[in-house]
Amino acid sequence: MEPGTHFVFGTHKEHGFVASFTSSMPSHLAQWFLLREQFEPVAGEPGLFRLSEPERDGPRRTRQAVHDLRRQGYAVHADIALDPAASAGPTRPALPNGLLERRSRLAQAAAGRTTQRGTAPTTSPPSARPIPPKPTYAPTVHLTASGGGRSR
Repeated sequence: MEPGTHFVFGTHKEHGFVASFTSSMPSHLAQWFLLREQFEPVAGEPGLFRLSEPERDGPRRTRQAVHDLRRQGYAVHADIALDPAASAGPTRPALPNGLLERRSRLAQAAAGRTTQRGTAPTTSPPSARPIPPKPTYAPTVHLTASGGGRSR
């Protein structure tokens, strides 16, 4: 095992899929991580944890735990059958999310002509609006009897 390893995963005749941690890992933190990954302490074996319900897709769940701990930055040693980097299991078909198809449709729509605008715009300048002629008269100012000012 390499120096600096934090977790070790393997199989055990009696306990199934097991995990332990090394002295380079604080025990309370290692226990917290292993419990979150569905491993439980083995009674009478300090530092040994077994996968709960190993019959429920045990190998995949153990590989997922190894993957999760590595993604958190921990050095993990695992048996070859439990190492996701070494044992490429059958790939699951990826469900199409439609993103590629949607982008393709958007690109085609942006490149094509639309039928929503009606006729295409003309290249000639728009016709000028006629401006009404200036009035020839000046506005009338009405004075009130009180001595000036505008009427309302």
